Amino acid sequence: MIDIMTNKNKRFKKRKLRSKKHLKLAADRPRLTVFRSNKYLYAQVIDTTNKVLVSFSSVSNELGKNKLTSNIESATIIGTKVGEKLKALKITKVAFDRNGYLYHGKVKALAEACRAAGIEF
Repeated sequence: MIDIMTNKNKRFKKRKLRSKKHLKLAADRPRLTVFRSNKYLYAQVIDTTNKVLVSFSSVSNELGKNKLTSNIESATIIGTKVGEKLKALKITKVAFDRNGYLYHGKVKALAEACRAAGIEF
């Protein structure tokens, strides 16, 4: 069991480093970072000076008592909210940091919702 988990963690870390390598090419843009837990989904936009410009998650205070779970519908809501906030700040181009997660399911839904809001990756 221990060997399986260490191999899984090693594969995840390799994927994470491989995806971070592409972010160096877009160093002049802020990056949209995604974090996924088993229960919730988080997205934040970080400037080149490591300052958080926009953040939204499935447990944000803006939702009130209606907390979202980590599913595809909530990922699309989070993506549209982040896109709207970026439009308010007049930011149209970001670099998408999937943080080692596969571009599939929730991560893909969040990215497509941001694109639908008018944000370019």
